[in-house]
Formats: sequence, structure tokens, C-alpha cells
Amino acid sequence: MSSPADPRPTLAAPDDDPWLWLEEVEGERALAWVAGQNAATLARLADARYEADRDAVKAALDRPDKLPFVTRVGGLLYNFWQDAGHPRGLWRRTTLESYQTEAPDWEVLLDLDALAQAEGEDWVFQGGMPRPGRNDRAILHLSRGGGDACVLREYDLVARRFAPDGFALPEAKGGALWLDDDTLLLSSAWGEGMATTSGYARTVRRWPRGTDPAAAPVLFACDPGHMGVGVQVDRETPGRVLYFDRIAFYEAAVHVGDRDGPRQRVPLPLDAEYTWQRDWVAVRPRSPWTVGGVTYAPDTLLGARLEEVLAGEARYEVLFTPAERRALQSFFWCSGRLVVSVLDELQPVFHVLMPGEAGWTAAELPGLPRTGVASVWPLDARREESDGSLLAQAQDPITPVRLMLTDVALTAPALLKQSSPTFDATGLVVTRHEAVSIDGTRIPYTQTGPAAESSGEAPVYMTGYGGFRVPSLPYYQAVQGKLWLERGGTTVVANLRGGGEFGTPWHEAGRRASKRLSHDDFAAVAADLVRRGVTRPGRIAAEGGSNGGLLIANMLTRYPERFGALFCTIPLIDMRRYSRLLAGASWIAEYGDPEKPDDWDFLQHLSAYHVAEPGRRYPPILLATTRRDDRVHPGHARKMAAKLQALGYPALFYEPPAGGHGYGKDNAEVASFAALGSAFLRRAIGWETEVA
Repeated sequence: MSSPADPRPTLAAPDDDPWLWLEEVEGERALAWVAGQNAATLARLADARYEADRDAVKAALDRPDKLPFVTRVGGLLYNFWQDAGHPRGLWRRTTLESYQTEAPDWEVLLDLDALAQAEGEDWVFQGGMPRPGRNDRAILHLSRGGGDACVLREYDLVARRFAPDGFALPEAKGGALWLDDDTLLLSSAWGEGMATTSGYARTVRRWPRGTDPAAAPVLFACDPGHMGVGVQVDRETPGRVLYFDRIAFYEAAVHVGDRDGPRQRVPLPLDAEYTWQRDWVAVRPRSPWTVGGVTYAPDTLLGARLEEVLAGEARYEVLFTPAERRALQSFFWCSGRLVVSVLDELQPVFHVLMPGEAGWTAAELPGLPRTGVASVWPLDARREESDGSLLAQAQDPITPVRLMLTDVALTAPALLKQSSPTFDATGLVVTRHEAVSIDGTRIPYTQTGPAAESSGEAPVYMTGYGGFRVPSLPYYQAVQGKLWLERGGTTVVANLRGGGEFGTPWHEAGRRASKRLSHDDFAAVAADLVRRGVTRPGRIAAEGGSNGGLLIANMLTRYPERFGALFCTIPLIDMRRYSRLLAGASWIAEYGDPEKPDDWDFLQHLSAYHVAEPGRRYPPILLATTRRDDRVHPGHARKMAAKLQALGYPALFYEPPAGGHGYGKDNAEVASFAALGSAFLRRAIGWETEVA
């Protein structure tokens, strides 16, 4: 194995890794390396301009008139709020009537800053689950530093303290839900043998109050090689409990049972997504499905009676048929009606469907925009408490979020709240374009920038994702609006294959061996900006995180000539070892299995950590991660930075101690992360002068 001091370490074989020691997240040697890297990066970038940007973004994120998102539980609206005076946040609640006023009367349930100070812990709030029916106690999820793993503790909402006789579970991935007043269903990776190879819960246990959780009986378990398990109590059908075996990222087996365990597996395809309420089921198969002599295409939405489905005798009715650029995004039940979200040529459309003896009827949900981004979800967190109310939001890159109240009875939406802007959007326009990728596929992208015709030198900030069927939509640009658009720059959001913009076929076209095509798509958008005369390659800055970090790393090694600077955040990069690190095994369905020679044959070309070589003209790159990211291992970014530097490239690296799989646990940390990345990108493309 090469020494870290070797100026030109080699990787003679895929597992010959000279930087393996950087995978020791809290290792003394690794932390010393990180400290040195952080100091060098901050010395180069953290000047007065960076500090001004950081403070401006923090002020924008802390603004008192931003939109407080809510969910209703037991008739009250719950909200988690962070601002300058409460950086860790307040968990609070109010009534709908009060929320609709300009100054709602909030009842504070928990002050996270006070709790963290009192207990000397770096607590980050990850949610609270009030006890059904009584809503007098809640199970809180508290993370140290923002990681996925949480401590579970029972909190008394009346006395405003942790319940002396309450449930408490040490830190682990997973959670718990109320079965009854004094019993939890525990789906947690805590305990010996209770985690899958992906690090998620392997079992569902019934945990009575006052007993040792280690002795809680196991009701359901999955194979250790599966992704994990889940559980849900159907409170509309007394006694019914659903048990989920997440076999892989896109496959799950659902079992119907009771408080003692599963009784019957639902006889539907493992790759189908389905949900039911009362007597009706809605099903979306991921692959072609033949049933009753009829074959249904992927993403067709089907409706049937629950009793007939469970008996294997269902007669399905087609509720939605996909087209090439018309794709089902989501569907959910609310008060016995099915709400369906569709993207039609990237325009949002919503329908409400009602099942009945004579068949299903459908109507479009009125009053929502057909441009920008719109989304709809139930106001009530518990379906059994719903009166049919829906929340809807609308936004676009230069228009802040509007929150509206509507319902499944198709009432016209009423404005509840509108967020204040974070930046001056005067003179900015939003336009949509299409690039042509390497194989002729049209790749849409949204461009936001000055209305005046470009001189061909526009400073462009590009981002994309292209994975896990997650669509990249033109949301309000709260941060980049301040750091980029307000200064006269241009931003671009690319719709890459592998995402969910156009349904399963679009996702499949960028998955596994085809993942390279999603990277080709991003490079094609960069080239199209040059072709259209918007800018030149040296003025294009690109950022991506997580799966988008894999994208950015591949732009470095595969398309370095098309970019002026790259910001690679919380990334996957080492595709040889990714499945052995933290939650990596759960993503094999998306990327492939590097342990299998046939899969490694295509993965090796996407593993930028292995592809990087000396003597290339790579653009400047800043790699950034967080130490508390327990989903994507920080070793990916660490090792890539170390290798690039050893090969002679001036790669920069930054790793704050907290943040989880994100950019910070509070607005100050998020602002620092964003301002640092923006300072690097602007200077690297020559839009702003380097620090002397």
C-alpha cells in the first residue's frame, strides 16, 4: 500500500486504497488531516466578502416573516421554527384560526436550545409523535449533530418535561410508533443483531411501558441483507397493523396483521407502490404487470376493492395512464378520496378521484398553478382525523412559496400564508429550454437570470441530481437567489435521466449501467448553454450533493472541459467501496453491486475516485461533507480530495463537525456552508477576484 506521503500514489487494483485511513470518521490521524484541510480552505476563502455573504444568507433564513409550515394533529397545528433567537428551534403549536392571523398565538412545547444547553448535547430535532387520542405525550426523535440516528424519548406535552416513567431508547437508526397508550411498536436498529447490512432496522418489536427494550418480543423480521423493515398502525380499522419488508430500494413486501405479528402478505408485485383506505386500494406497478389477462404498463394507476385484492380476485380499473412526458408523481388517500399528482410536460396537475359502486369519478383540483412548482398534501397527519382538508403550495425560482388551504371537495384554494422574499428578483426571468444529450434524448432545463440578452459571458450556476426517481424542479431559490441571482448571475436546474420527472422509464434510463447517461445529460446542458450564447465553459460553475455529488465528481473526470469550477457536496465518489460504507448497501438497486464483476464492469467507469489521473486539465473543485453524515460516508469526499492533491491538483476540502446528510444543523451552519461554496465558485470562474 502506498504511503500517504507518496506524491504519486497508485491504485494498481480496485481495492488497493492508499487513503483507506480517511474512512475512520473519528480517527485521530483522519481528524488531524481534516483540521488541516479546513484551515487551508478557510484561509483561502473566508474573507470579509465571505462573511458578508454568510451573514446575509443567515439573515434571510432567519427572517421573522418566512412561512411556518404546519401539520395538524388532534385538531392543533404543529410547527418547528428556527430563527436568530432560536437557532436550534422551537417545537410549537396553535389553532387553525390563530394560524390564519398575522401574528399567531404559538404555544411552545419544547425549546431545543434550552434543552441542548441543559444537557450538554448537540441536539437536533428530528420530529415528535403525539400519543393518538390523548395527545398528552409524544415520542421525540433527537439527533446528535443532525445524523439519521436518533435517541427516542417520551415527552410530557402538558408538564413540558420528559416523562419520568417514559419510554427512552439509545441512539440508533429507525423509530417507533404508538400501538396503544402504553405500548410502542419499535422499528429500530438498536440492539445486537437488530440492524441490516444497510444499518437500518431489521425487526419490529412490541415494547410495553416499563420493560427492557432489549427483551421486547420480535413480531417481524427481515433478512439481514434486505434494506430494512417498517410498521404502520391502521387506526381506521381497529386491530390492523401493517408490516413492511423493504427488500431493496424499489421492492417491498407488505404484510397485514395485528399486534401479535403479520398474518398475510398482500398479493401484489414487490415493485408496486400501493396504498388503501377503508374499502379501496390504489396500485402503481413499477414494471409491466399482467393480471386477469391484461398487461398494465409501468406507472399505470389502478383501483380495486381491498377485500378482492387480499383474496387475489381483484378487478382493476385504470385510473391514470402515463405518456412519454406525462408521469404520475404521487398519490394518497384523504377522507376516502384519492388525490393524484401528475407532471404533464413538467407542468403540475392534480386530480381527486372518488371510488363508488358504479366506478370511479375524477375531477381536477381547482385553483392551482400550471407553471413553476406546486404540491398538495393532507393537512392532518393522521388519516383517521382528517376532514378532507388539504394544504397546497406554489412557487417558482423567483416567487416565494404561497401556502393555501383547499380540500377534497374541490373547494377553491384560500391563501393561508405567503413567505417573504430572500432576494431582489427585479429584472429576472424564468425560461425553459432543452439540450440534446449524447444519444439524441431531449433534456429539459430551467434557466433563471437577467432578462437582457446575454453577452456570452454570463456567470452560470448549474445544479442537477439524476437519481432515485427524484425530480429536480424549479423551486424558489432562497439561497442562490441571494448569492448568485441578485448579483446578476444566471442559474440552471437540469432534468436528468435517473430522476422522476417523466416516470419510471426516465428513471430506468439513468439507473445502474445507464447512470452514465444522466451524467452525459448534465454535460449536454452545459454545452447547450454555450451553443445558445449564454456563456462559455470557463464561466459555468456546477454544484451537486449526495447522488448529485457523484454527478459532479464525474463532470471532473469525464467532462472537465465543459466547466469552470465544481462544488461537490456530501458525495458518493468511491463506487468500489460505497456498498460497504454506512447505508451504501441500500443503494445497490440504483447503482449496481461492485462486488459482482459484471456490475463493476460499468461501475468502475463512474467511480471518479479510481478514474482520476494525473496530467488532465481538471477544473478547480471544492469537496465538502459533514462529519455527522451517517448516510453517505464522509470518507468519499475525504479520499477524493486527498488523491487529487497527491496527483498535483489544487483541490480544496471542507468538513464541518455537524450537519448530518445536509449542510448544517441550524441556519448559521447552512449559511456558512453555502457562502463558502459560492465564494469558491465565483472566484474560480473569475466572476470575483481571488483572495490575495
